[in-house]
Amino acid sequence: MTPILDGIHSPADVKLLSMAELNQLAAEIRSELITVLSRTGGHLGPNLGVVELTLAMHYVFETPKDHFLFDVSHQAYVHKLLTGRRDRFATIRQAGGLNGFMLRTESEHDCYGAGHAGTALSAALGMAVARDKMGGREHVVALAGDAAFTCGITHEALNNVAAQTKRLIIVLNDNKWSIDKNVGAIATYFNKIVTSPQYHRLYERAAKLVEKVGGKSAAQVARKAEEAAKSMLWPSVIFEEFGLKYYGPVDGHDIATLIRTFQFLKTLERPVLLHVITQKGKGFEPAEEKQKKFHGLGPYDPETGETKPLGQRTYSEVFADSLAKLAADNDKVIAITAAMPNGTALDRFRAVHPDKYYDVGIAEEHAVLFAAGMATKGFRPFCAIYSTFLQRGFDPIVHDVCLQNLPVVLCMDRGSLSGDDGPTHHGLFDISYLRGIPNIVHMNPKDEDELADMLYTALLHDGPSAIRYPRGVGPGTRVKEHPVELEMGRAEVVQEAERARVAIFSLGAMLPIAQEMARMLAADGVGAAVINARFAKPVDVDMVARYARTAETLVTLEDHALAGGFGSAVLEELNRLGLSTPVVRIGWPDQFIEHGRVDELRKKYGLTAEAGVERIRLALGTVVG
Repeated sequence: MTPILDGIHSPADVKLLSMAELNQLAAEIRSELITVLSRTGGHLGPNLGVVELTLAMHYVFETPKDHFLFDVSHQAYVHKLLTGRRDRFATIRQAGGLNGFMLRTESEHDCYGAGHAGTALSAALGMAVARDKMGGREHVVALAGDAAFTCGITHEALNNVAAQTKRLIIVLNDNKWSIDKNVGAIATYFNKIVTSPQYHRLYERAAKLVEKVGGKSAAQVARKAEEAAKSMLWPSVIFEEFGLKYYGPVDGHDIATLIRTFQFLKTLERPVLLHVITQKGKGFEPAEEKQKKFHGLGPYDPETGETKPLGQRTYSEVFADSLAKLAADNDKVIAITAAMPNGTALDRFRAVHPDKYYDVGIAEEHAVLFAAGMATKGFRPFCAIYSTFLQRGFDPIVHDVCLQNLPVVLCMDRGSLSGDDGPTHHGLFDISYLRGIPNIVHMNPKDEDELADMLYTALLHDGPSAIRYPRGVGPGTRVKEHPVELEMGRAEVVQEAERARVAIFSLGAMLPIAQEMARMLAADGVGAAVINARFAKPVDVDMVARYARTAETLVTLEDHALAGGFGSAVLEELNRLGLSTPVVRIGWPDQFIEHGRVDELRKKYGLTAEAGVERIRLALGTVVG
């Protein structure tokens, strides 16, 4: 039963509640999150951790006039429940339903869309400066997790805040986790703040000293003494050096304290940082105990938190296990991730080779540069980063890895749709943004066994390479004991056809669809060859030329954007060869693809065997009754 939540239709309704009712509402929201997400899946742990914090923000501020920016925004489910979307909450992450992240087109209360870490502070500063130039008085509140403070972008924003605005509220939501445990100096730094009581006593003594002695010189002496002591005992001084007044840490689950604090902060005419301590997964024992698992997951049992096993290894797990075997035979193999050991399955590698594993935090640009540095010393670094997140590493890929022709391997997980996570997480652009760079090789496995072969091939290759593979499980192909080296840039003929009128060049895991298309064409009396392209760069020019000279139509099939993708590469090669064979390109259109089930989205956008065959029939001028 959720009687109070049932009466919340806008943030204005939150402001009418008593403290007891607010605490009851927090309990009801947790119940709603646990129940609904058990059916839809989603980011349960992060949202359970910010219930009271989000309630306090809406109690004190007024959206949409005031602006809330949630870094990543995977923790904005509570915000959605409080801003008129409760009646659609059961549709979250479902096709046609609510997005799992902030989305400007979804609600006027979503002032800024997000899905990647590190964006909140820079965007919030931009809003605050625009407000100042327009003479506005609205409040801008940026809520970022402690993991976001490992992002270079966050530090670039901190460097500019005090110089560019006098009013900005930054909330540091400290729960010690991104998806896995946070790592590095920043995480250690925040821990010192949380665990050191000396600063409170020190600050009070300094203030009393100034009051007692009086006078400008005495105040200056006290301030200098305080700063010196703070530098030794209390690391919050770094925020004040950035020009931010630091407050906290405060209990992020104490609604009354949070409300009083926000009411005070909104009166200040200077940028401030409020350090809030929360517990990820609070209120649901399985989520508190297994924080990695409950950061984001599919449907689960709302009582026990148990999920259904997939029954076979995912591509990510095959990648990690295969890399662990390579590392056992080669001391130079190194695994690097950017705060995603669980998502990339490198936690499996870490368990076997902890001395060869590096998590650099949410810092993809640094991860690639770090790998480049190691490669100059003879190591073979494998960077496991989602395709969508590797976009941030583009400059060092060009300038540091490819320009120097270093043997860094970019292992791009989620190299396809990321389903219910939506457009911020779909990995549909990596062929386009990588294949124009000299020296790099771009590989796409058709199944799990070929992924292992490509990892081995990349290890032996004396230059940069990239391997993209999709989310989830593959066809279940057994991975052989010893991988084999693939010939660079050589495609594989999977199915030949006598007098083939059509040649289907399938890239990566789309091969089963290509084979189904060939079967359907055979039923029409149309012979079709099926080629596993393997390489988006270099394209197998000999294979393309061979079929372009014998077939009536070439077909390219890719789980990637058509603009600049594999099909475009084939067209470029045909143009270079002076061949005019028609090409039917099948892939994702030039638009951002919404969230939803992969099979539903493929059907909608024509990436199915049936839709492909219809296009081939039109190209051939074939009419089937």
